[in-house]
Amino acid sequence: MDSNSNRIINPDPSLYNEDLAPVPKEKRNWGWGSYSMLWMGMIHNIVSYELAGSLIAMGMSTWQALAAVILSNVALIVAIWFNSAAGTKYGLPFPVLIRASFGYKGAHLPVMIRAFVAIFWFSVQAYIGSKAVGAVISVVYPGWVSIGEYTFWGMGLNDWIAFGTFWLLHAWVISHGMERVRRFELWAGPLVIVLALGLVYWALKVAHGFGPIFSVQSKFSGGDFWKSFFLAVTGMIGAFATLILNIPDLTRFSKSQKDQIIGQAVGLPIMMTFFGLMSIIITVGTTIAFGKPITDPVALLLQFKSQPIVVLLGAFALLIATLSVNVVANVVSPAYDLMNLMPSKLNFVKAGIISIVIGVFFAPWLWFTNANSIFTLAGAVGGTLGPVAGIMIVDYFWVRKCQYDLNSFFVKEGQYTYRNGWNPRAYVAMALGVVVALIGLVVPSLQSLYTYNWFLGIAVGGLSYYFLMRSYQIQSVPTLVEEEVSFK
Repeated sequence: MDSNSNRIINPDPSLYNEDLAPVPKEKRNWGWGSYSMLWMGMIHNIVSYELAGSLIAMGMSTWQALAAVILSNVALIVAIWFNSAAGTKYGLPFPVLIRASFGYKGAHLPVMIRAFVAIFWFSVQAYIGSKAVGAVISVVYPGWVSIGEYTFWGMGLNDWIAFGTFWLLHAWVISHGMERVRRFELWAGPLVIVLALGLVYWALKVAHGFGPIFSVQSKFSGGDFWKSFFLAVTGMIGAFATLILNIPDLTRFSKSQKDQIIGQAVGLPIMMTFFGLMSIIITVGTTIAFGKPITDPVALLLQFKSQPIVVLLGAFALLIATLSVNVVANVVSPAYDLMNLMPSKLNFVKAGIISIVIGVFFAPWLWFTNANSIFTLAGAVGGTLGPVAGIMIVDYFWVRKCQYDLNSFFVKEGQYTYRNGWNPRAYVAMALGVVVALIGLVVPSLQSLYTYNWFLGIAVGGLSYYFLMRSYQIQSVPTLVEEEVSFK
């Protein structure tokens, strides 16, 4: 490899195609504003709303719920910043970068685990978003509910029409590639903010000001509170665990490290805390207005049936917001992951369509109940993927000292060959991290550990990898000449 360029010399066709190759400097045109809007689109969605709102339904006070939102976002942005650096520097996606720590063959397993987790979340978001589609149709077609009498595979005909419509919208966005995704995010995020602000105004009017909203008393005390608090924090982190890993898929298009750092800081912790606060205020308002917390925003909108325009515009905003997060968080990532398996046969569009087809078979309508159950599920996801994030971060910053051999990512006889393409040390570290993170689910006496599953997973996975790799001889690599600001 020429150390002054991103040119790959004699790449192996089984490891390389144009979508997996380094993004050329001239095509890295995402500024900090792009990342701010990108995150606004990803976090302003129904699942994020339900996760924040359900903290009130669990019994937390407004202040406790807000604290959980803030802590989860601080942890998220730190992990995301660290794992964004290599993607920005080398212009490479997650399934390529992970070859450095797991080997070019060994990378397939964590990549596919992460891919199927993303597809799983796609199915959940698609199902939830289809409810917004149904709400829109119900306003313009009074007989919408009646056609639900015809059922198939657990859903009525009306729900299948709504789900199919929403699925086709995903296919349309994906078919236009990554640049269409970026442009779509520029207006999808702000749209739902308008809806949320309208609902906040309604909640404050119902509650007669901020005083009653922030006077909600907690149902927890002592150890019970801290257990619920950290379970909620890890659950909210788990909901974005896939993005911690595949964030290089997005930051590989960044103009500089500075752009992705500033843009993500504005878009994630600041805007997510603001959105979380709005969700909490609205949920408290529903408790005052209806005598019980309503954490589902579509169900809340349907309380305003006497004002069809409110339901119509609100459901449309939720539909667009959910579509935006689903494409970026749960389709872009598995698309790159599937391309990594068959780079000579798949491109971004083909792999993205395959991902959303697979997503249908998760059939969330058969088991999805409410946001409270998502905390345990999201926590398990975070506990599984946390160790992989820890390994990637430690490999880049402390094992490789921020220097990768670019050409070795695309050849079978390079630095990332290890033992016939597998790095056993990475697998041992991953196994240790997953066991420690999830053991509380199966061993009652260690149940308290599960409360901190993501934190334990990323720490144990990363530290184990560091100590296991100390005996491994890392070859020196040429320094990649960059025009952008250093992350360090």
